[in-house]
Amino acid sequence: MILSRRHWIATASVALGSLLGMSTQAAAQDGSPHDWLDRMTGAVQTANYEGTVIRVQNGQVEALKVVRVIKDGVVHEKVVVQEGNGLEIIRIGNEVQCILPDKKSVLVEEWNDQSTLFSSLPSSDIRFGSEYDVAIVREDRVAGRKSVLIAIRPHDDYRYGHRLWLDVESGFPLQTKMMAQDGSSIEQVKFADIRLNSEIHASALSPSISIENFRWFTQPKRHVSHGVASAWSSDDLPSGFRVVSTHEENLASRDATVTHILYSDGLANVSVFIEPAGDKKIARRSSVGSSNSYSVRFEGFQVTAVGEVPSITVEKIATSMRPN
Repeated sequence: MILSRRHWIATASVALGSLLGMSTQAAAQDGSPHDWLDRMTGAVQTANYEGTVIRVQNGQVEALKVVRVIKDGVVHEKVVVQEGNGLEIIRIGNEVQCILPDKKSVLVEEWNDQSTLFSSLPSSDIRFGSEYDVAIVREDRVAGRKSVLIAIRPHDDYRYGHRLWLDVESGFPLQTKMMAQDGSSIEQVKFADIRLNSEIHASALSPSISIENFRWFTQPKRHVSHGVASAWSSDDLPSGFRVVSTHEENLASRDATVTHILYSDGLANVSVFIEPAGDKKIARRSSVGSSNSYSVRFEGFQVTAVGEVPSITVEKIATSMRPN
């Protein structure tokens, strides 16, 4: 019996699908979820890359051109917003220049050492099995590269879920998605195209426009005292969270010392700021994208909790803070 061309094509497609499924399964099973997350951590800290990122937040879609290079252990980054006022962010270590072309201005400020794009990736302190479940879901393709999809699912409503698409070759996060309790997407960062660990010319990190005649503004540096013993603690902290750091800041903008306590479960972070309460009315609750904040007054102090967590989390932590 002579088989039709359509039959041969169908048979070949099934065979090819089986082969691809076998290779996909093999790639995805090449290591545990923890192994993949360890690879991701190393890749984020060491990878050089250049590409286009699509960021979706609050229903708004934003395209960014990004360049990142590590030189002698120092992070050099450039992020250029492709719409609106064409904001450019140039980062060298902890110093950041925000270039505002429409204002012909440059704002210089100090940032922490977190990634500009990936501020909420899991650390080695995350408590899998206690607060989250983690699993390899499948192999996928992002920006034309093979990736492994990792799902991180919380056990309660005090934290968000996450989906991570990690490059099979390097472990680099090609796409991240933060998930609400109902399974909807809160925030997504996805590379549309990327060049990983290829040679990047120094000019790619320079401003895209001339800023010779721009006005420069420098934010006052914060005076921070690290490792101080906090006089405050929570008496009803959500399970899994613990104190990561405590320090005091003397802000030049106002004559007050602010205590900053950072709580974390290894993935979700909540910052608590405690300062003397003034006469000004406070906004009890606010939300921007995936970040929520909640403020209360207690015994002459203003307590504000803020973080990329559900609103019930910051409210619970802020209202549970007490002097020791």
